[in-house]
Amino acid sequence: MFITLEGPDGSGKTSQISSLAEFLTDQGYRVLTTREPGGTEIGGQIRQILLNDARNTGMTTRTEILLFLAARAQIVEEVIRPHLSRGGLVLSDRFGDSTLAYQGYGHGTDIDTLRQLLAFATGGLKPDLTLLLDLDVVEGLTRRRSGGGEWNRLDAYPLEFHERVRAGYLRLAAEEPERWVIVDAARPSGQIQRDLRAIVSRRLEEQSIRL
Repeated sequence: MFITLEGPDGSGKTSQISSLAEFLTDQGYRVLTTREPGGTEIGGQIRQILLNDARNTGMTTRTEILLFLAARAQIVEEVIRPHLSRGGLVLSDRFGDSTLAYQGYGHGTDIDTLRQLLAFATGGLKPDLTLLLDLDVVEGLTRRRSGGGEWNRLDAYPLEFHERVRAGYLRLAAEEPERWVIVDAARPSGQIQRDLRAIVSRRLEEQSIRL
């Protein structure tokens, strides 16, 4: 099963995914965790260009899209598909829906065009389950600034951009309720983790019944 965690910046995906992976590993699943962009040597280099290099403030939206897609194409072929083919479970901190939310709804790029590009980059791979950690944008950015973690080029976009991203995520979730589950990320971390474990456990059980 391929499970992704999505959400606005500061929603806690990165901190939650490791605890969720530990729980699922204890349950006997072969769990692989990864993040986007990154997860491969090539993807790590692209991540540096996209997010961490302060010189790249002039990057155009189309360049940003294509770099994200390049990193995603690499991780799908090198990491995700091989693990899934061996019967493993993949947890990814972001995937294709981030492109739709950030570069689509955030930047205003045509969503249908992005979906076609995503299908090409991923070979049609889509998550079986997507967990949306939803959080007020101002609170999320405040967390990012005070948390001591990575403050990147996309974080520095105007507040209005991040508001559009959050609205985009909620719209995506409403369009595919069978795949998405919205989790309130404003609560204490332990409560969020309990919900994530319950949601994933239930979905895995349902999958086993179908199989």
